[in-house]
Amino acid sequence: MRNPTTTTLGYALFATRWLQAPLYFGLVAAQGVYVYKFFKELWTLILMCVSGHASETYVMLAVLKLVDVVMIANLLIMVIVGGYETFVSRIGLQGHRDQPEWLSHVNSNVLKVKLATAIVGISSVHLLQMFVDVHHTSRHALLWGTVIHMAFIVSAAILAYMSGPMAAHGDRGHAERPQAGPERVTPPPAEQDHGDQRHGKPEQQAPATTPAVPRQQAPDADAEARIRAARFPARKLLEDFDQQHPRGFDREAVARLGKAEFVAARRNVVLVGPTGTGKTHLAIGLGVRVCQAGHRVLFATAAEWAARLCDARAAGRLDAELAALDEYPLLIVDEVGYTPFDAATAGLFFRLVAHRYERASLIVTSDRPLGRWDEVFGASAPALVDRLAHHADIVRLEGDSYRTRRATSAWAD
Repeated sequence: MRNPTTTTLGYALFATRWLQAPLYFGLVAAQGVYVYKFFKELWTLILMCVSGHASETYVMLAVLKLVDVVMIANLLIMVIVGGYETFVSRIGLQGHRDQPEWLSHVNSNVLKVKLATAIVGISSVHLLQMFVDVHHTSRHALLWGTVIHMAFIVSAAILAYMSGPMAAHGDRGHAERPQAGPERVTPPPAEQDHGDQRHGKPEQQAPATTPAVPRQQAPDADAEARIRAARFPARKLLEDFDQQHPRGFDREAVARLGKAEFVAARRNVVLVGPTGTGKTHLAIGLGVRVCQAGHRVLFATAAEWAARLCDARAAGRLDAELAALDEYPLLIVDEVGYTPFDAATAGLFFRLVAHRYERASLIVTSDRPLGRWDEVFGASAPALVDRLAHHADIVRLEGDSYRTRRATSAWAD
């Protein structure tokens, strides 16, 4: 049992992280200074060009100064947003269309490597300025500029090399921690055995050079029973996902989710993207991984969940149904957005999400961003999205339909 005094002291020390918040606002002010410097340099360059006093070397040096200012401003943004997210408090950008891709998996190691890379880029610009203006640069300054630049490169390479083992060590340490209790597995009913009669395979696998999700060991008999009981419409594996088809998605986030640790943390996963980009494949693949990790999973489309909850409400056992679903650490709700729901059914979905909030995990796939879920759930959408996205990893997939592409290709042949 924890000592209350120790717990209070720990929370108090943790709260001191807010002392750093004014520092990041100070960096915002510094960014304003660089905006002023950029336009001042740009105005001077324009005047020199208009008056005809700008030589080619002068223009090149002036442009490099502008690039230098922009790169330093980018470095400031990285420190402000990434540093605040890592060391102070999470920034609630879930569902925002302009959320930076790297913000969903930022941590101290990633931030250090990105900062080191940005510094190398700034140093490269400075060194290029010296070479362009070589006639006015002493050999001594040129030599030391090159040495310093090489030192930055070596430091960044060492930091990038060290961040890999450090992250892997952290993952192993987290995985070796004992869980709160063993997962109780209920034998699946016989009528659920139809789940493994269909084993869907993608028609094209990603090349070996694509960063792949780490493979799991062969599942045992209990894991196979959990997979059959999950009622997946087909057997889909993360390893078989065609990573080259979507024009863009967060591969690192999917690899991290493939470890199935989000279930123990009671976090949600939201997969958003157009029809045919692989959302259901990823949802099933993650569900299979969770089954292999020892947890029970239940899969159904949004329409099927709506029918199940409506039947429970009509029978007067909605609370009992929600309590029974607590036996599943992960529920998968597929195809949210394909059919809008009436107010009563939307209210049932809110009951489901609210009941599992910070108690168990959900994987939800949808063809529209969270900001448009009012088109599906009406007035219940804001409260539903607030609870679903609070502890969630949101993965966006961009691209054309895989099925349509294959059909078009077959027709063209």
